[in-house]
Amino acid sequence: MGTIPSIMQAMQTILINESDALGESTGFIQRKVKLMGSTFVQALVFGFQSEPDLTYGEMSQSAAAVGLEMSAQGLEQRFSEKAAQFMQKVLEKTVNEGINGEKSCIPLLSRFEGVYIRDSSVIELPKELGHIWQGNGGNQGATAALKLQVNLDYSAGTLAGPVLQNGRDNDHSSPFQEMALPAGALELADLGYFSLDRFQEDQARGVYWISWLKTKTVVSRRAGGRLNLLGWLREQSAHELDIPVDLGASHRIPCRLLIQRVPQEVADQRRRRMREEGRIKRQPVSAERLALADWSIIVTNIPLEMVSFKEVLILMRIRWQVELLFKLWKSHAKIDEWRSKNPWRILCEIYAKLIGLVLNQWIFIASLWQYPQRSLFRAAKTIQKFAVALAISLTDELRLKQVLTCLQFCLMAHCRQETRRKHPAAFQLLLAAQEPV
Repeated sequence: MGTIPSIMQAMQTILINESDALGESTGFIQRKVKLMGSTFVQALVFGFQSEPDLTYGEMSQSAAAVGLEMSAQGLEQRFSEKAAQFMQKVLEKTVNEGINGEKSCIPLLSRFEGVYIRDSSVIELPKELGHIWQGNGGNQGATAALKLQVNLDYSAGTLAGPVLQNGRDNDHSSPFQEMALPAGALELADLGYFSLDRFQEDQARGVYWISWLKTKTVVSRRAGGRLNLLGWLREQSAHELDIPVDLGASHRIPCRLLIQRVPQEVADQRRRRMREEGRIKRQPVSAERLALADWSIIVTNIPLEMVSFKEVLILMRIRWQVELLFKLWKSHAKIDEWRSKNPWRILCEIYAKLIGLVLNQWIFIASLWQYPQRSLFRAAKTIQKFAVALAISLTDELRLKQVLTCLQFCLMAHCRQETRRKHPAAFQLLLAAQEPV
């Protein structure tokens, strides 16, 4: 469970003991004269937590706070391929450590054994790093990009990942595609993870799922043959439909097909986005897909008696919370921005920022996740103010506990969202949902 003692132990294990061991095993630390793996990691993690646009001079100050006396020039010379390999190993250890949260008490979420959101985000890198992390190529030849795969249990705040992949890798290769969820869990993902094989396997294990319907997927009526979806929709006068269907030509997965007609401005916006994506990828958008933009089309295997049509729509909105998490990582922590042209410094910086963000998630779990109206942006800004205090207290168990406890109080007291009347926030919709009939 995500408590202050468990976070303290994890932080000290990763940022002190594991970092020192990995510094030697990766060959980054050759002689224990001045620099140690732990002090290098701490200087970067807490330094970038405090200031995402860290200069070498500010990095030297951050290093001094953790007991490392090294000039800006000296630190600059330490950024090498070995340093990047070392920081990546520390990130992997941090991700694997894991801090688990408690299951949500919100009625709609508590109907499931976890609500798992799977998604990815891409960071474009300098092309010099293409032999490390491959991008999609383009007019200029080979490119470099890093893909971050995550699996967030929204009901508890538990974060699996970020797992690193080549930017060119398809989401179907995500390690979380093969991750077995507990029976009774709910999975939410975008179309990049749409897989009839996985839907069938999850259904056999008692796992629930909600997904947008992928164009060209065969849909059949229970009492009839294949459904010409576009033609059928054009014949319907109702703005909302919820019917039992079978999914897939050979899979024949029994599920619900939920359809909602959207306002004209929403449909037009979708079509503009489709055309822009097609232009970028140099792939034409089919007339059928453009026409289907008039409706939101969802499939789910959750029984109607368990979750209503309206509640399915609310749960689909929850999927966007992982997008907001990525937005926080990029707008606040600036994981896709840097001021250096040294490719190894850039990789070290990205890895250090990601380590800091995983630590932030641990603190969110222990301090804030139980509040549906939590504001992660305000929380991240608050943690930023405590970064130096966390750095200088890391090796002192009593002081570290005091700093984390004080931080916890600040997060609990001040990091909340305001309610909205005209366009209710996701937490308002969740709280308004009733128990199943």
